[in-house]
Amino acid sequence: MDLEKMKTLLCVLEQGSLSAAAEMMGYTPSGISRMMASLEEELGFALLIRTREGICPTKECEQMLQVIRNFVRSGNDCLLMAGKIKGMEVGHVIIGTAYSTFYSKLAVLIKSFHEKYPGIKVEIISGYSTELLERLKSHQLDLCIISKRDEVSGWIPICNDPMMAWVPRDHPLANEKGVPVEAFANEKYIDTYPDADIDNAHIFSELGIIPNTLFYTKDSYATWQMVDAGLGISMNNNLNSREWRGNVKVLPLIPEQIIEIGIAHDREMSLAGKTFLEFLKANKPKRKMMQK
Repeated sequence: MDLEKMKTLLCVLEQGSLSAAAEMMGYTPSGISRMMASLEEELGFALLIRTREGICPTKECEQMLQVIRNFVRSGNDCLLMAGKIKGMEVGHVIIGTAYSTFYSKLAVLIKSFHEKYPGIKVEIISGYSTELLERLKSHQLDLCIISKRDEVSGWIPICNDPMMAWVPRDHPLANEKGVPVEAFANEKYIDTYPDADIDNAHIFSELGIIPNTLFYTKDSYATWQMVDAGLGISMNNNLNSREWRGNVKVLPLIPEQIIEIGIAHDREMSLAGKTFLEFLKANKPKRKMMQK
């Protein structure tokens, strides 16, 4: 099996098109097409389905995906080990974060890491906690900053973050010291990541509350802007609540709801990932600094 072909297949599926994968990997679209045709011939079945929306995997490909990801990870580890033997550090680390407030801290950390390990590439992706955890478990990520979940393999705590209510400044609740969680069942509610397993959904489920959802977004900043426009109230992490300004009053929940945020990692991560994790542990700011 050719490692580069397997990497290319995963890139095509992630990007959803041959041209986007070609641009990312430095090939021509025709070159990518030939690689995929060669891989399909080698395996003995089709791997890709071309639709109007883009490219998706065949059923046979879906059955192979986890094995392919494991193959690519092992292949990358071989290259990294060979590099170490030759006195070089190479590889690719993928980090996920559910909280954009950590972008700046990660950027500073990655800068220092790159100065020490210039041959290791680092990539940051975003998503919500459960989504990122699933990608971590399927070896698509090396580590991620998320709210704690029961299925976490390795865990490094960062901070305890209170959930907050977002309320328009001209809303009657804006004059209160806090927002009772029961209010979300009656007030117009703006949901972020509808039907997803996010912190809000966990709290509503645990408290037996069905929010009065009238609006939906898939981005916390979009939710903030809708609250700013007076469309309703919402709930979000305190970390996110400090990022933006506007006609939004940020209030604590009654009773208080605390979310533990930390770094989840796979104990069987790639060698490049382990190198980054050890660097992170050695340079991780104190918990109080991470909360600022």
